[in-house]
Amino acid sequence: MMDPMTAARGSSDTRTVGEGADLITYDVHGDLADASPDRPVLLAFGSPMDAVGFLALAEQLDDRPVVTLDPRGSGRNPRGTDPMTPEQHAEDLHRVVEALGAAPVDVFGSSGGAVNALAHAAAYPEDVRRVVAHEPPLATYLPDRETLLAACADLEQTYERDGHGHAMAQFIALVMAPGELDAAYLQQPAPDPAAFGMPAEDDGSRDDPLFRNLPACNALELDVERLGTLGDRLVLAVGEDSGETFAARGARSVARALGGEAVVVPGDHGGFMGEVYGQPAGKPEEFAAALREILG
Repeated sequence: MMDPMTAARGSSDTRTVGEGADLITYDVHGDLADASPDRPVLLAFGSPMDAVGFLALAEQLDDRPVVTLDPRGSGRNPRGTDPMTPEQHAEDLHRVVEALGAAPVDVFGSSGGAVNALAHAAAYPEDVRRVVAHEPPLATYLPDRETLLAACADLEQTYERDGHGHAMAQFIALVMAPGELDAAYLQQPAPDPAAFGMPAEDDGSRDDPLFRNLPACNALELDVERLGTLGDRLVLAVGEDSGETFAARGARSVARALGGEAVVVPGDHGGFMGEVYGQPAGKPEEFAAALREILG
């Protein structure tokens, strides 16, 4: 069976930067020499989702080189148990851009990757031409911020106490919850892992990058003034089918904090994805067309 990394656009060049816990693995799809000022390299990533989730998008965007990566602690990178922060991810992104020698690049970050893209753009604006932050699950500017952050902290505690299945059930319930949450949400009985197809048994592992990123990812205090200097080079995006879920509300709230509105793109939270991770495909062709238009 062909490796999905080589299936996308026919070939890819896998590279690394750093070592030990700082090692980041990334894939160059296309030829970096084909980049141009109006079609620069596109750096596409999530967190904790690895590069596989972005292959369908890379395949559609064949007018430029696309670089996908496994974020710290995910995919082909070393795993660990220490907490991770958006600031660490921002430094990792900067190291990848430096290694590519292709700045300024265009950036597409989704979910936790969108949070990291915002941290990166604030710290290293010279790295980027345009940034599209797709559905960052940031509680920072939401009216139910304290409830959301308490729920995220509880997720982290559940993971440490009971393991992956119980924490993942809570996570799914949280990200699917529509609209503003009140304090009663925190008093609800914990969901049954079996209801989400998760095992209740604890396998003892504590290296899941999803929970290692909580709650720092959701609580990031953005440098709004610095991000504001990017002007229309920074776009917040929200899926047309995402409704009032946490990440969609986060995108709209960040856009408003920056004095604008989120741009609506096809699909839901995974609208850019193909059929991977056992999940049905989103709308990668339509999503890529919308992203191409945003990037200009």
